[in-house]
Amino acid sequence: MKFVDEATIRIEAGDGGNGCLSFRREKFIPRGGPDGGDGGDGGSIYLRGAAGLNTLVDFRHHRLYRATRGSNGAGRNRTGKSGENRVIDVPLGTLVRDAATDELIGDLTRDDETLVVAQGGKGGLGNTRFKSSINRAPRRTTPGTPGEQRELRLELQVLADVGLLGLPNAGKSTFLRALSEARPKVADYPFTTLYPHLGVVRVEAHRSFVVADIPGLIEGAAQGLGLGVRFLKHLARTRILLHLIDAAPLGPDADPVADARTVIAELARFSPELAGRERWLVLNKIDLLPEAEREARCRRIVEELAWDGPVYRIAAIRGEGCRQLAGALMDRIEALDERVAAKA
Repeated sequence: MKFVDEATIRIEAGDGGNGCLSFRREKFIPRGGPDGGDGGDGGSIYLRGAAGLNTLVDFRHHRLYRATRGSNGAGRNRTGKSGENRVIDVPLGTLVRDAATDELIGDLTRDDETLVVAQGGKGGLGNTRFKSSINRAPRRTTPGTPGEQRELRLELQVLADVGLLGLPNAGKSTFLRALSEARPKVADYPFTTLYPHLGVVRVEAHRSFVVADIPGLIEGAAQGLGLGVRFLKHLARTRILLHLIDAAPLGPDADPVADARTVIAELARFSPELAGRERWLVLNKIDLLPEAEREARCRRIVEELAWDGPVYRIAAIRGEGCRQLAGALMDRIEALDERVAAKA
């Protein structure tokens, strides 16, 4: 399951400096000859994979990237200073395409991996380069060549950090809409979600994670019933599972505890390893419960499930409790990242 976040940027490598036309002029040294130096090379532009990033949203605000020009050559055979290269960090999993031709230039998948996307221009030649036995005083130089300029389309293909579990109409799509800019279809009938939706949850600048909403599971999903089994495999690389439960289901026979056990059983049938993944309980639609019943209903669900993990109460349609949950998820994901880094 991949989320494709796109951005188009323009890059302009630095031009090469011009070659210098100069002749040696020193006292007591007649006919000193040519001494014009070459121009410096222009700076190139590189993209670099950065493990700490997982969205291209910042490129929507900054679209033009330039490297500096090489300096012109000078007398006394002095070569101009080369322009500084420009290095742009992008998230791992970024595909780089030429926007004009759709040519795939590269795919950055490793931390600190670099890719040249615009080559700086070559410095021009000074007149010293053209001295020969038949031309002792050349007046010829060449200009620097222009740096490459192009528009790039960046496509981010990432795996989700957080996966959403729950029966149809547990409120997963509404929750995803409340947290991110993803706009999955929301309605009051089962199987509104027919394919996975992913959204980037931006807690603050440079702190974000990806959430995946998959079709709701029903009893028998592990044997192929419903839609959820087609996408359960895509949760295999998520680090945290959010189990959403409708805390205020309609109907006299509605039982949120039985609903939760159905999802847990199907998850275990499909993959015991996935069932053992870190899982948080999210009691949704608490706004539909009377204030006097809310505390007792939520406590009963937790106790009957014998849940010993994190529990959150939200009203996704109103956004109540969603930002607090997002902050807690971000803190947990960063802690897991630090643990992995410490082991490396």
